[in-house]
Amino acid sequence: MSETTDQLPTDIEALQALVAAARAERDAAIAKCDAAIPNASGKATIAEHIRYALNHWGGLTRFLDDGRIELDTNIVERSIRPLVLNRKNALFAGHDEGAGNWACIASLIETCKLCGVEPQAYLTDVLTRLVNLWPASRLDELMPWAWSAEQANGLAA
Repeated sequence: MSETTDQLPTDIEALQALVAAARAERDAAIAKCDAAIPNASGKATIAEHIRYALNHWGGLTRFLDDGRIELDTNIVERSIRPLVLNRKNALFAGHDEGAGNWACIASLIETCKLCGVEPQAYLTDVLTRLVNLWPASRLDELMPWAWSAEQANGLAA
């Protein structure tokens, strides 16, 4: 056996021990929260925070049961940052209807990016199809995720 193969079970065992320790910490933390709630004033800020943690406990500790879940949300926060900035800019759209339209376009553009679709090519193609009387019953085919799949199939053909 190679040195790497010999070390693999140790690494797995170390990881399992780490997860077991994290679960023990999780169980101790929830026990402390449960014990602290009766002692805190109902309107105290700390009581609100403890109730929030208890109400969202499953989501806060889900990473211990599913290794695919990241411990932080930096990836998501970075991906929605342009939307948040756009929302702020939309306040200056001049009219509520204009701001709503701006929000729709911004959402479409960000959805394109998340689906790996180039927004300008997508909007050019979709707007052309709509102007050429695309059937309303088939609008779901024009969503960025469906459009991306159609383009991939068109290139493969």
